[in-house]
Order: sequence, then C-alpha cells, then structure tokens
Amino acid sequence: MANWVTGEEHYETVLISHDGDAVASSFGVQTLVDYSLDDIPALDAIFVCGASPIARTGNEAIIAWLRKQRTTGIALGGIGTGSYLLACAGLLNDHKATIHWWDLDSLREDFPHTQVTNNLYEIDGKRYTCSGGTAAMDMMLFLISQRYGMDLAASISEQFVCERMRTSDDQQRIPLKARIGVSQPKLIEAVQLIEANIEEPLSADDLAHHVGVSRRHLERLFKKHLQTVPSKYYLELRLEKARQMLRRSDKPVLQVGLACGFSSASYFSTAYRNHYGLTPREERKRMQEGEYQEQPMMARSRLQTTQGK
Repeated sequence: MANWVTGEEHYETVLISHDGDAVASSFGVQTLVDYSLDDIPALDAIFVCGASPIARTGNEAIIAWLRKQRTTGIALGGIGTGSYLLACAGLLNDHKATIHWWDLDSLREDFPHTQVTNNLYEIDGKRYTCSGGTAAMDMMLFLISQRYGMDLAASISEQFVCERMRTSDDQQRIPLKARIGVSQPKLIEAVQLIEANIEEPLSADDLAHHVGVSRRHLERLFKKHLQTVPSKYYLELRLEKARQMLRRSDKPVLQVGLACGFSSASYFSTAYRNHYGLTPREERKRMQEGEYQEQPMMARSRLQTTQGK
C-alpha cells in the first residue's frame, strides 16, 4: 500500500516457507510462496507469521534458520504466534516482546528471559513483535511513519479505513473470562458494573451490595484473581479510559476528567501523573506532537514474510 499511495517502490515483499511449498492456513486456505529457506535473496527484515494455536512441533527447520540470522544484524519480527518461534530460536532473550493474549502465559512460562508485555506491539531494537490481528497493521504503520513520515502512514491508514493508529503502549483487551475463568460470576458481575459506571463511580460498598456479597468477600475476590483491590482496579480503569479519550478525541482535558469520574481538574491531574508519569495536558501534547515512540532501527526497503506451519 505504501508503494501504491506514493507511486514509488518503497517496499518489496516476498513470501517464504521452509521448503518452498504452499502453506495451508488453519482454515485450509493455500498460500503460494516465492522462495524456500535454501534460495532466499538478500533481505532487510524478516517477519514470521505464526498460526494459532502455537505449533510446538514441525518448525525445526525454520527455528534453526532463524538462529543463523542472529549474526546478520537483520531486523526480525513476529506476528501473532510468530513471536513464539522467534523465542524458540533464542532471538527474544533480554528483549521486550508480545504475542496474542491467548498465548501470553505460554510465552512467559516457556521463555523467562523474554520480557513479555500485554501491549499491542513491541519495538525493541531490531526485534518487532505484535499480538496479531489488526495490531499488525498498527505496527507496520508505525514502522512506515518512522522511515517515511507520519503523512504517508496516515494516508495508508485512511486507505484501510483505520479509525486511528494505535501506539505500542496500547494494551490488548483481554476478555475478563479469559483472565479469571468462568467460575467467578460475582467477580465478573462486579467488573461489569465498574465498566458500566465510569462517569459516576460506585463505592466498594455499593459494588458489594449490587453483586450480593459482603465488601470483605468482594475484596478477597479481587485480591485473589486480579491481584488488586476494587478501588484501585476502578481507578486504573478510569485512567485508562481517560488516556484513550485524550489520545482519540479533541475534548478539553477537564471534560475528559469529568467523563471518567474525576470531580476536579487537580484530582484528575494528580491521579494521572501518579499512574502514567505525566499530566493529562502533557499526554495530549505528546499525542499532538507524535512523540510516543522512540526511533527504532528501521529495516530497509526489502521485507520478507516467512510462514510457519
């Protein structure tokens, strides 16, 4: 799309499988490739696209080949469970990385030397990983913006009808039931009440009353399953919504604070700074000036996509 928008050849992409044969998706769709691992051309970046669930066997040839890329200085990326293959090759040791929320625990447990985050994507030196899905678009738009400028990235985003370009510190929205399991209906009900009452927050006593448990029991549920207390969880959720509004809308800072349950500008500013390390006005300014990301080391024009089984 970058080539199409500009009329210039900024990127060339090739598809590769370990043996040069077409690769079948989990839905049975066959994707033809351009090369095998034995006849690839010179490359500037490699992106490994992984299937779901994680393929723990059958990718030995790709993993061995990836290990050899460590000494080349090439940029290496993982999309979805492709991050897991990079970790298998030892390429994410001492790097920040992410993966689809379904596989976060597996990546953390199997590779303790990888700094696993819940972010949509991570750019750490020449390691690019994303959670898959539409996060791949966000990551690529960011990489394009760093090499060719925000105007081109914005034009591409418009062509794909993207509402906005999300940043790397936007987090994946993990379904509540996936985090705490279906065996805690009272906790799920409490969180749903919290999410439905952001502008006018409920007290812990009100939450407990609506859910039908004691306040102490509700606090125990939060502590056991979410490692926090209701009031802190509530505050963090309100702050996260405020951050999204500051980034996505042009509403005045005071209106954002009121919409997220903060009764005064000073209370909003203090809570926001304590949590994020900057004030709401500074957040808005950074968004307007496009200062969210550090400059990564960019791959050059030729990109490669390697398909795992």
